[in-house]
Amino acid sequence: MIGPSSDTPEIVAHLEALRSEENVRGMARFGIATETALGISNPQLQKIARLIKRDHRRALDLWRTGIREARMLALYTADPAALTRDEAKALAEDFGSWEVVDTAADLFVKAPFWQELIVELAADSREFVRRTAFAVIASAAVHRHKKTDEALLSFLPLIEAHATDPRNFVRKAVNWALRNIGKRNRACHGPALAVSERLAASTDKTARWIGKDAVRELSSEKILERLKLKNRASNAL
Repeated sequence: MIGPSSDTPEIVAHLEALRSEENVRGMARFGIATETALGISNPQLQKIARLIKRDHRRALDLWRTGIREARMLALYTADPAALTRDEAKALAEDFGSWEVVDTAADLFVKAPFWQELIVELAADSREFVRRTAFAVIASAAVHRHKKTDEALLSFLPLIEAHATDPRNFVRKAVNWALRNIGKRNRACHGPALAVSERLAASTDKTARWIGKDAVRELSSEKILERLKLKNRASNAL
């Protein structure tokens, strides 16, 4: 039975024993990169992560195996307090799937250098590396609750600057980041909606799609009501 003392070879052997070719085929239908996949679901991997516990050095070893499931475990069990900027950028060098990017974003956003990392990753022209920058912004809008509004709003110009990138995994992440900022609270909603409306009026096809989709959600009765309730709860504290 694997546990906190299990090393990388033991964990990889356990993963290999859970291989499912049927699940691999299913993953491919969702756009997950399956070249090194064993077909283990993320809920299963999360259970394994809870068994083996956090171990930063081992997480980096698991990443180096190149196996999809080992890499997901690496992201679940790496220590954001121990993660260095160089390590984060080295991980991003290997990104080749949206699910890995979005899982990594939840790790990166907990690191103390998350804001600087966003700027560096957005400047990288590679599709999945740039996606990571905006996935981190989207994650921050949900998971970083203290004194983050100003930081998030400071990324609106970056969102606007990359709203013309037509690549599927970038444009969707830019849109995601913009919508998440706008849904965060009333202080963020107005500036994010203003950017959305500006993009919706753009002559660029990609920017227009991002803007119109964001305007649609941020102007919806559901979101406006949720923001109103959030504001009331905040004022009551």
